[in-house]
Amino acid sequence: MSAEIICVGTELLLGDILNGNSQYLAQQLAQLGIPHYYQTVVGDNPERLKQVIEIAISRANILIFTGGLGPTPDDLTCETIADFFGAPLVERPEIIEDITHKFAQRGRVMTPTNRKQALIPQGAEILPNPTGTAPGIIWQPRPEVTIFTFPGVPSEMYRMWQETAVPFLQNQGWGKEIIHSRSLRFWGIGESALAEKVAPYFDLPNPTVAPYAGKGEVRLRISAKAPSEAAAEELIAPVEKVLKEIAGLDCYGADDDTLASVVGELLRSQSETLSVAESCTGGGLGQMLTEIAGSSDYFWGGVISYDNSAKVRLLGVNPEDLQQFGAVSPVVAEQMAIGVKSRLETTWGLSITGIAGPGGGTDTKPVGLVYIGLAGPNDEVKSFEYRFGTMRERAFIRHLSACTALDLLRRRLLMR
Repeated sequence: MSAEIICVGTELLLGDILNGNSQYLAQQLAQLGIPHYYQTVVGDNPERLKQVIEIAISRANILIFTGGLGPTPDDLTCETIADFFGAPLVERPEIIEDITHKFAQRGRVMTPTNRKQALIPQGAEILPNPTGTAPGIIWQPRPEVTIFTFPGVPSEMYRMWQETAVPFLQNQGWGKEIIHSRSLRFWGIGESALAEKVAPYFDLPNPTVAPYAGKGEVRLRISAKAPSEAAAEELIAPVEKVLKEIAGLDCYGADDDTLASVVGELLRSQSETLSVAESCTGGGLGQMLTEIAGSSDYFWGGVISYDNSAKVRLLGVNPEDLQQFGAVSPVVAEQMAIGVKSRLETTWGLSITGIAGPGGGTDTKPVGLVYIGLAGPNDEVKSFEYRFGTMRERAFIRHLSACTALDLLRRRLLMR
């Protein structure tokens, strides 16, 4: 038995609204141990919605609808479902009473169009909406099919799910097992390279391992089905241990860890401090660091030296080196790191200088060329060259630059 999520609304297809409901429901289904393999988004069109239902009931037993329960003519979810299964719509007086009461609480009178929301398929149970005017339904039009409908408003849907849908499903025997996941996070290795290293683990039955990538990082999701979170963790732990051993320093954390939070904990544990000097990232590195609560324990501050004059005046970069080698060069990256470390009197200085594009590149120094400088204790200083690609967007190059700088420092702190 499995579930399918069906989100109804032309605004979703047009991209006007971010579809957070499907993500929420997917997470909730996992907590109940209910597998689901498909999600569908369909516009406010009865014929296309019927096509979706036809496909869904051929591969799932629990159909969860969101959206299309309002009072306007394009809200057609409930009547389309009823029509598909050949059931008449019945006006429920208790829904009329509930809507009338809610309007009165707001000092308003219920409009005639809202009566439409009281029409539900014959034989369906009302799924109460404590806050909005659109109730949902719980209906078994066939013995092997259970249907839930929810309004598209997230806050209403969340509460209705928790207060009514979850107890109903638990009474049906669901929730005795959960699907619990751990997401390992990697930087500095591509998805295909990591997949080759851990390929044998993709065939595990329980827990399962799956890769996915985005914004320059790769993740491995380890998912276990078990009676409890603790039991799932026991299944996950040995697999997690082996995957980390295989990946080595490329694995920087898990779940909600970020490169900035991991670097921060390393600095805090070693009672060391950091300052940054940024050119092409324009403060992005400092923003990542200061998003972490308590980062003032180890992060002293930074200098955004976008113009060469700021590099000279604020960081002590040699103007002759700027003239000879250019701002995007190893020597300037190193001097920026040394300069900010010295001026802010921190243990470490981290710098970034590069060409984020879309213009400004040359044959010898193309868009995507970035130098990162790292200055540390005992006069340690080194620069690193990266070529992030000429076809990538400016924002992505800046993001890769800041994350890679943090990863460099992370690896250096772990190599002691």
